[in-house]
Amino acid sequence: MRARPLLRQLATGLLALSAALLISTLPALAQKRGGTLRLYQLDNPPSASLHEESTITSVTPFSGVYNNLVMFDPFKPHESLDTIVPDLAESWQWDATNTKLTFKLRRGVTWHDGKPFTAKDVQCTWRMLIGKGEAAAEFRRNPRAVWWARLQDVSINGDDEATFELSQPQPSLLVLLASAFAPVYPCHVPQQTMRTRPVGTGPFKFAEFKRGDSIRLTRNPDYFKKDRPYLDGITFKIIESQATRLLAFQAGEFDITFPSDVHVPLFKDMLARAPTAICRMAPTGTLTTLLVNRLKEPFDRAEIRDAVSLAIDRNAMNTILLEGKGLIGGAMLPKPAGEWGMPKEMLESLPGYGPDMAKNRAEARAMMQKLGYGESKPLKLKIQTRNLVTYRNPAVLMIDQLKKIYIDAELEILDSTQWYARLTKKDYTLALNGMGVAVDDPDGNIVENYACGSERNYTQYCDAKVDKLLSDQSREMDRDKRKTIVWEIEKFLVEDTARPVIQFVVAGNCWQNYVKNYVPHDNSQYNYLRYEEVWLDR
Repeated sequence: MRARPLLRQLATGLLALSAALLISTLPALAQKRGGTLRLYQLDNPPSASLHEESTITSVTPFSGVYNNLVMFDPFKPHESLDTIVPDLAESWQWDATNTKLTFKLRRGVTWHDGKPFTAKDVQCTWRMLIGKGEAAAEFRRNPRAVWWARLQDVSINGDDEATFELSQPQPSLLVLLASAFAPVYPCHVPQQTMRTRPVGTGPFKFAEFKRGDSIRLTRNPDYFKKDRPYLDGITFKIIESQATRLLAFQAGEFDITFPSDVHVPLFKDMLARAPTAICRMAPTGTLTTLLVNRLKEPFDRAEIRDAVSLAIDRNAMNTILLEGKGLIGGAMLPKPAGEWGMPKEMLESLPGYGPDMAKNRAEARAMMQKLGYGESKPLKLKIQTRNLVTYRNPAVLMIDQLKKIYIDAELEILDSTQWYARLTKKDYTLALNGMGVAVDDPDGNIVENYACGSERNYTQYCDAKVDKLLSDQSREMDRDKRKTIVWEIEKFLVEDTARPVIQFVVAGNCWQNYVKNYVPHDNSQYNYLRYEEVWLDR
């Protein structure tokens, strides 16, 4: 009598299991091959060599050419150590001292020119980055050299094993290696070629770059990831006017907006004008900062630097520019988007972050008056910024706020080429900068931007205490202890007016509803732009 109910239950269970298995296979069955993804660019990329560049205008069109050893899972919007997955490496293992990280590499991978990928390419890439070997001299710039400061060498064992050998533990190493700025380069291709006609192992091959017009990539038929990519190719049209770009997207001429191009004030309009598009608002991992050149008069005086810091009304900036949706923080991306930001109560106790702006500015005016400045004798200077709306608008507001403490500033707008040249040469007095952070980790942010001698340390800030703390946090294996050191660094940087952070940017991304498997990330705008999983349902 009991057999039939049991059989019925078993049959029901098998039916449920079969249904679940069928559902799990539906996405793979539904994916379509072919088609060209139509994207746009804000500007000409300075080059295709991601190791030499710092801007998203290089990352967006050329990420698909390359592979990394590891990568952030493209389907998981929040990047962390836990979302790292294999890429050119099949597996990896730390040794007992946490100073040697060994990667087992994939076999049968080829470069776009047909030559085989081997461990020697991994060794060659990172030896260039740490200044070893003949090819190191070919690097024109090395903006993230400080990431690899603890890397002594990369040793190899045959063609499919490479070991990163460190001078001290560095728990962030895997996160840095997952960044879009850490691709593996081919040993046999000169750096001059990598700047203009890049060769990678990635899902797409470089086809052409018409300066001022367009960039084109084509599908790599020999890609080592089975059935990827789905697309036949990608085109990038260079359009400098934001209004023209967004109108073209609304008219259906493009499939995805440029990362974070839909600014908060434009978001509602975009939803209304492109009602079938999918739009999401999220933190970008970028921040608006004020660069103070402390080696140039008058900012070689701590009192003037401190007065400027106290004059910044971050909440007003956030309300006007981002309708209050921006994030206020120290040097690290604040919670909940950020993994490392200091607690709110700690942040609000720092100079310039408290709610009493009247008190802050009264203190700032008193500092300026002691130095001989006032309404009848303001400090006159220029604020330089890049010719992009995300730079110009906060710069205009900053000029207005500085007037309240007797600083009469004039805006100087530079095109992208001039802007990066000035920053690299430290040729400015006061500048409004939009700073992108490649990965949400202290080594990828505060070490890169505040360590003595770092190329990306545009303010030339250098403090022995900060450098020691940066080294301490970098080697600390206990995450909670590392956070405590990071918060101490953030506090010191604010109090020392190292590089006043105004806000962390929130912006929108939109894509047409037939674009599938496109997942923007919420704590970096750099690491999801390879498009190897994207397909078009049309």
